[in-house]
Amino acid sequence: MWIRQTRGWSLPESQVTDERIYRGRRRFLQGGAALALGTTLAPRAVFGKPMARLDPLGELAESRFSTDEDLNSYEQITSYNNFYEFGTGKEDPAARAPALLQTEPWSVEISGEVEKPGKVGFEDLLGAHTLEERIYRLRCVEAWSMVVPWAGIPLAEVIKRFQPTSRAKYVRFETLHDPEQMPAQRDDGGGFSWLASLEWPYVEGLRMDEAMNPLALLAVGLYGKEMPAQNGAPIRLVVPWKYGFKSIKSIVRIHFQEEQPVNTWNKIAPNEYGFYANVNPKVDHPRWSQARERRIGDFFKRDTLMFNGYGEQIAHLYKGMDLKKHF
Repeated sequence: MWIRQTRGWSLPESQVTDERIYRGRRRFLQGGAALALGTTLAPRAVFGKPMARLDPLGELAESRFSTDEDLNSYEQITSYNNFYEFGTGKEDPAARAPALLQTEPWSVEISGEVEKPGKVGFEDLLGAHTLEERIYRLRCVEAWSMVVPWAGIPLAEVIKRFQPTSRAKYVRFETLHDPEQMPAQRDDGGGFSWLASLEWPYVEGLRMDEAMNPLALLAVGLYGKEMPAQNGAPIRLVVPWKYGFKSIKSIVRIHFQEEQPVNTWNKIAPNEYGFYANVNPKVDHPRWSQARERRIGDFFKRDTLMFNGYGEQIAHLYKGMDLKKHF
């Protein structure tokens, strides 16, 4: 029998914020954010009543990288997902993952071109770091978007701990491979026959300078609570200037290597999904335009921003590159 253990940083359920209060407070804080931009903000606690049956996180440090756009609701963020290990429908992850995905105990294997390889427990991976709240835009390659209040730690801080060698040019990530927990990984695809032909586990990758950029985040929660199973519990990548499929979920391995990894969707359809997958309204998907997007909850579409609006922080990474060729 699986016995749930409370995380070391968790707060009592009685101290977590109701979503309406949370969203209202965010608007209040954002009103004065311009005065504090570029400064270190004090950590804050979360209080109120629980929003879901997940443990609340402890104190979260505010981040200067957060957007001031209105948040999508907790319900929208946790019920409209792509997590093909649990099915192809947007509702499949929420319907299946909470009952199937067991996230305790959890560990992440560090391997490849690093001085300190090994398997690290989830608690130990996070123990040396302060959790931050990062409110990021999320843009899916399918031309829909959200604004999500993630909680996590900068990927760069984790990478530095394991001391990559000079041969480490790329970082490769792997999702859990467990057909008992993830139906689509079974021989029959869990009822989705075409998924049975995929080469599991799901794989993603970043160039080392992308991984070390301050925006890249290892997220462990959202809305001040632990990461829901359908959103990639217990730990996922968030790369806000790239299409959502780059933000790999339920990570069990981080591998450092000299050659460029072949990510899962690039292997399936290389003419549709490139390695870089930077949000670019000027480069259409072969089957639809990327110039506009639909924010979940909105009726009208809006213009898509280059690099999803994060060009100031990351455009220098691609200086001189042909973004139509390196899509």
